[in-house]
Amino acid sequence: MTDDGRVHRAGTVVSPDGRWIAWHDKDLNLRVRDLEKKETRTLATTRQETFSDLTFGPGSEWLAYVEIGDNQFQQIKLCELATGAITTVTSDRVVSYAPAFAAEGDWLYFLSDRHFESLVGSPWGDYAPEAALVRQTGLFAVDLTGRRPSPFRPDDELTDEAKSDDEGEDAESEEAADGEPDDGDELENGDADGDDDDAADDEDADEEDESPVWQLDGIMQRAIAISIGTADRGGLMASESALFWLETDVAPGSRPTLKAVAIEGKAKPKVVTVASKVSGVVMSADRKKLLVRSGNTISIVDAKAAKADLGKSAVDLSGWSFSLDPREEYRQIFAEAWRLHRDFFYDPEMHGVDWPAMRDKYTPLVERIGCREELNDLISQLVGELSALHTYVVRGDKRSGPESVNQGTLGARLSRDDAAGGWRIDTIYTGNADYPEQRAPLGRLDLEIEPGAIITHINGVATSSVPDPGVLLRGQAGRPVRLRIVDTNAAEPRDVLVTAISTRAERGLRYDHWTEGRRQHVETTGGGDVGYVHVRSMGGGNFAQDFMRNFYPVFNRQGLIVDVRHNTGGNIDSWILEKLIRQAWMYWQGRAGDPTWNMQYAFRGHIVVLCDERTASDGEAFCAGFRRLGLGKVIGTRTWGGEIWLSFSNVLVDRGLASAAEYGVYGPEGEWLIEGHGFVPDIEVDALPHAAYLGVDAPLDAAIAHLQELIKADPRPVPPPPPHPDLSVK
Repeated sequence: MTDDGRVHRAGTVVSPDGRWIAWHDKDLNLRVRDLEKKETRTLATTRQETFSDLTFGPGSEWLAYVEIGDNQFQQIKLCELATGAITTVTSDRVVSYAPAFAAEGDWLYFLSDRHFESLVGSPWGDYAPEAALVRQTGLFAVDLTGRRPSPFRPDDELTDEAKSDDEGEDAESEEAADGEPDDGDELENGDADGDDDDAADDEDADEEDESPVWQLDGIMQRAIAISIGTADRGGLMASESALFWLETDVAPGSRPTLKAVAIEGKAKPKVVTVASKVSGVVMSADRKKLLVRSGNTISIVDAKAAKADLGKSAVDLSGWSFSLDPREEYRQIFAEAWRLHRDFFYDPEMHGVDWPAMRDKYTPLVERIGCREELNDLISQLVGELSALHTYVVRGDKRSGPESVNQGTLGARLSRDDAAGGWRIDTIYTGNADYPEQRAPLGRLDLEIEPGAIITHINGVATSSVPDPGVLLRGQAGRPVRLRIVDTNAAEPRDVLVTAISTRAERGLRYDHWTEGRRQHVETTGGGDVGYVHVRSMGGGNFAQDFMRNFYPVFNRQGLIVDVRHNTGGNIDSWILEKLIRQAWMYWQGRAGDPTWNMQYAFRGHIVVLCDERTASDGEAFCAGFRRLGLGKVIGTRTWGGEIWLSFSNVLVDRGLASAAEYGVYGPEGEWLIEGHGFVPDIEVDALPHAAYLGVDAPLDAAIAHLQELIKADPRPVPPPPPHPDLSVK
């Protein structure tokens, strides 16, 4: 259909008459193909992200789409295909999206975030609560003709009178049609039969030309709100009789619900739940059916505002099977991975690498691939030619057997003690005592198990008979396990029941144990003046579980250590930096007690950041931002060196991923930051292996000493309030 493909295309839609195909591409162009003339045109080019929500009007003469403005707000626009003229439908002062034409083409429905309601009412409270906007999205409509009443406007006495007049005119027309023409009429009008045929043809032509005439002048002022309230909505669609959309709840992890409202003359139409737990929905081209996916079930239901029975309308997929040639699929996957890097990589010149030559170099090796893992290895070698990090090659349709060993662990470090007849408990991993869920199976308080105790049997089998206790814990994760314990200085053994945890859970428990050990060391060595916060990754959960949980209890200390060693990255550096740059600019003093300050929870003391060679991605960005914002010194070793950001959007046909580095990062001075070299701290201190093995944390000790020097030289006591004014009348 096209032969001019140069870059990745997406969002493809076909016009109702089959003449036009529209899409947007990775070079931020909106393009359309005229299949009759075999011509491709560029309708628009943007400088902000890409276009979205492309949809043709019923007459195939107009294309509606969403473009992101310079202020990052989404706007709906219309393009007349014949002329290329573009009309802006919505303002850049509100976020609008998901345009959907009415079946008759006289109205354009859309969603827009124009309701501002925060779950949090003020900045007062624990953990410095902030505004959280919810239920922003309303349903709107704009009259494209400029003269039609809302489809949701109920009838009133004026519309009733108009209908009565129309009915009367229709009746008079019918009576006139029943009458016989006189001879003069026949002579004047010629052959009656021929005239009737001409009149019928004219009527047919009129019916074909009944598409509404649009009046686009002033269209930005003609939007109306449909009174269904606001919610978190997306994916608007219009059938002949109803509007459909997906709606999500504010609760984390909630799945979308398919909702609908009938297009009828009601000022406040009723919203109907069509289906729950929906993962996707598509409307047929004739607007009569919906294909709804819920989990692994695909159903086809009527496009009506009524509850659907997905079970009864499910498509039977039980007999579906597909044969494929793995080698042919490997060829396609490899070519696609090469092409996606060509189109998604942040540098169009591919870091100076001859990218077609790299394809030619590695493609012959695809014929030698024996499994999906080997293909991932080959793709890794290909993308490695770009010398850029954030190029992950993972997953894919890999073979695996039905066997699964759900390995159990006890959350402890054990060592063999043949003299004692079992395995000695050297360390029980424990996290912060304020959070009991961080206790290991052996750390349950009622068990009263202490390090030094001997585990002689697991589920009745002597531990001395196996090379490692893990042998006896195969398949036991999440299940009760019976242990025979000999406590230190105890004469008789005792049996206890614990629930084994998975190796993944133990890995997290070990991390919590290490983190809590750092915190307690800072509390002791810092004399209570220094707080400690460790952030293991830069995700939303880490902001809550790592930063918020540990920063706010120590926000009033004289010093603070933010430890991002081993940080695996993410994208929330701005959240943390925003908290750290808060400043106290005034104080409140009540009748009694200590003063408090504004901005709430602003840290008034000195701050230092710790990083190491395993600090990656957004952890590195945080370090660079911390220094550039003048918040303090960074101590540790040079970081990973990956700062070209990515989106994980280039998924392959078998759900594998060969991510491209998409967004380079540079500073205001015009230099690329961090990528390929890493962030170099202000004070370099390494944790040498042997010392670390012995429990010495040299970078942490250096951070404590650095803060103690700063606190001594520049203490930050809360300023006392001034004397109260004497306002008595003299």
